[in-house]
Amino acid sequence: MQSQQFRRQFLNYFKKNHHSIIPSSPVVPHDDPTLLFINAGMNQFKDVFLGKSARDYTRAATSQKCIRVGGKHNDLENVGHTRRHLTFFEMLGNFSFGDYFKKDAIKFAWEVATEVYGFDPKRIWPTVYLKDDEAFELWTQYVPADRITRMDEKTNFWAMGDTGPCGPCSELLYDRGPAYGSGNTPKEDVTEERFMEFWNLVFMQYNRQPDGQMLPLPKPSIDTGAGLERVVALKLDVDNVFETDILASLIAQTEKVTGVNYDKNNDKIAPAFHVIADHLRCLAFAIADGAQPSNVDRGYVLRKVLRRAVRYGRQLGIDKPFMAQVLPKLVETMGSDYPEIVKGEGRIAEILTVEEEAFLRTLKRGGNILNQVIESSKTHGNTISGDDAFKLKDTYGLPLDEILLLGKDAGLTIDLERYKILEGEAKERSRSAQKTVHQVASENLFANFAKEMGTTEFLGYTQHSAVAKIVGLVTDGNFVNELHEGQEGIVLLDKTPFYAEMGGQIGDIGVLKGERQRFTVDNTGAPYKGIIAHYGTVDQGSLKIGDFIDAELDAPRRQKIANNHTATHLLHWALHKVLGEHVKQAGSVVDQERLRFDFSHHKALTREEIQQIEDLVNEKIRENLPVRWYEIAYDEAQKRTDIKQFFGEKYASTVRVIDIDYSKELCGGTHTSAVGNIGLFRIAKESSIAAGVRRIEAVTGAAAEALSRESDQLIDDLAALLKSQPTKLKERLEKLLEENKQQLLDLKAAKKKELQEVVHQLVNKVETHNGARILAAELHTGMEELRLCADDLFQKLQPSIVLVLGTKIEDKCHILVRVSDDLVAKGIQANKIVQTLAPLIEGSGGGKPNSAQAGGKAPQKLGEALAKSKELI
Repeated sequence: MQSQQFRRQFLNYFKKNHHSIIPSSPVVPHDDPTLLFINAGMNQFKDVFLGKSARDYTRAATSQKCIRVGGKHNDLENVGHTRRHLTFFEMLGNFSFGDYFKKDAIKFAWEVATEVYGFDPKRIWPTVYLKDDEAFELWTQYVPADRITRMDEKTNFWAMGDTGPCGPCSELLYDRGPAYGSGNTPKEDVTEERFMEFWNLVFMQYNRQPDGQMLPLPKPSIDTGAGLERVVALKLDVDNVFETDILASLIAQTEKVTGVNYDKNNDKIAPAFHVIADHLRCLAFAIADGAQPSNVDRGYVLRKVLRRAVRYGRQLGIDKPFMAQVLPKLVETMGSDYPEIVKGEGRIAEILTVEEEAFLRTLKRGGNILNQVIESSKTHGNTISGDDAFKLKDTYGLPLDEILLLGKDAGLTIDLERYKILEGEAKERSRSAQKTVHQVASENLFANFAKEMGTTEFLGYTQHSAVAKIVGLVTDGNFVNELHEGQEGIVLLDKTPFYAEMGGQIGDIGVLKGERQRFTVDNTGAPYKGIIAHYGTVDQGSLKIGDFIDAELDAPRRQKIANNHTATHLLHWALHKVLGEHVKQAGSVVDQERLRFDFSHHKALTREEIQQIEDLVNEKIRENLPVRWYEIAYDEAQKRTDIKQFFGEKYASTVRVIDIDYSKELCGGTHTSAVGNIGLFRIAKESSIAAGVRRIEAVTGAAAEALSRESDQLIDDLAALLKSQPTKLKERLEKLLEENKQQLLDLKAAKKKELQEVVHQLVNKVETHNGARILAAELHTGMEELRLCADDLFQKLQPSIVLVLGTKIEDKCHILVRVSDDLVAKGIQANKIVQTLAPLIEGSGGGKPNSAQAGGKAPQKLGEALAKSKELI
């Protein structure tokens, strides 16, 4: 397929030019609160561009899965109706982190475009920022000066945000010829249809401060992006991305599912095929990467995308779930390069179907609500309110143009001004859901230290203590030569057995001590790549640069952590066995007391599944296999399907494998030497933490034994309370529940008989005033009984009856009013009666003309209110 070929050609070219090929990060960002979805290739490198971390490579290339919908990219309504808008696309990109700059970036882009992809060099028109003379001159080596266009800041200056890394950019435009427009230059091509941009080179060379000042970046960098679908469309010389291979194959599959033939020139049905093809990709990859439709944040956006696809499916005559039938074609065409959709196919299909079924039920209700809105609008100036129109669109998925047509058919207008206000507020909420932070690039405190002194040698995989040299001391954010007794600070050693908090495993604690020195380590962290920092307090003496000390970690605590970490790997393995291959780790915490594991799964685990998982883990503990570890090249690890990789993690070129025969994972944490050391594994809790993300909290060893004893003790206590034996507890409880059920039935029957007697007595107390019959009375019942009495009396006393019943419950009172239809027609309305009575009992109420109720906090005035009801009649 062309897309697969172009994707691989791009990555192979940059691999030959000494770039590390980095896998696409998940579309769900797990470490960036500013984004709902990954929307550009540079997102996974943002921490590097901001100077907050470093990688062991300075050149990279990726094919990044991107979703642009919601936030500032909220152009969902355009998708399907234009030639180029997509919610999901692939971004090809090459990156330099302080390595090459403009010269090589331009050279690489030119060679890929002309030599790899074979674009006609005479039809490529570069653009540059109007003040970027350097880029202009570099481009003259490839194209005549009259084909290089200078553009303003709006078009050719890129910024990460209001603050942070930014710089001029250069776009590669491709002249598709006069058939696409009469403009002979990019500036004359106002529609941007003839000169189509297909690659953007960002020259990141400034750091914009909050006050607007532009400071030079210490390491100018490169960030480029080329949309794969657009590149393929240009190469095939088609004017619509939906004619490219992957999207075209999904459209063909949709034809089979619907039985409707696709016609790209049919403005009525073509958009429906486009929407289904695009939205399916968006949903499938988002679900595969751990997201799930819901009512909040990114889940809400996905639900809107899915409902839009369902609505367009209805335009093709589909009134039942269908997306799971199109999904296999997507897996077939993209699964070889993105195996996550192969592993997650079953889960994706299940979630799509469940969501489609739910929305189809909602649409059925929406149709009824639409009829109600139309009827209501006819009595309110023949206008559908903006609130009603927005609810129909936002909740029930009816597009504005459809609401306008339905309104027109019914002779109604729409309050578009109010509608647009509500739509604007919704978009603003979508934007504000992404946290705003100042992303100013910074020189990490430890970056220069690492450059000058080197990284910390970690000995903790095999040692719990070591003699080490103090090479750095920090207090109050500054490097110092000495830490004195009582001072808090950070100690940096040339080597250490202390594990720095990372990958979910907490840091080690312990002591650093000399002859007359003692520093208590409260935590260990990694503030910069390769640097291990010991945080704590000087308890005795002082520490100086160059001192040699004994570094000793808390070994018993470390052993418990190691046991729990290995148990986490066993749990991950067991989840795959019980729930399926779609399960992905979405975070974890490992400490000396427990382990916590977050994973992608769309529903709660059953008791049977939890027991299966526990049984599998404990079975492996009893097998007591050794835990081995070794290092391999990351390139090799990527080719190994038997090695699990952490969800969204950024790996170095050499990675560490924890190997327990049946379970192999990339992991830098510390582990026990043999699985049997774990002792026992028990799941303490299973819960939901977000849409599509579950959490298991578990304990091992002595803590697992204590949890089991707690359960046993609870059973013993309950048995004693119920005067039974533990083995007969279930039988005793079942008997008690059955007795309780019978007693409730008897009580209900007695109450019913009592209420019937009350009703019989009240029927004889009806009064007549001005031709209308009224019954106003106080009952000594609860609210449920009050309603039952009202319903029974109202049925018996119809027609021409006004029923006003009240009751006192503790320090409050309640009033129910019923009015028969014939009296409503004469102007006696229950809601108006309630509006008069509610203030008398210091309360409020409302309802409809034939039924209303009120509640108040002045029960002593209930009699006065009931008397007032007779006066009203």
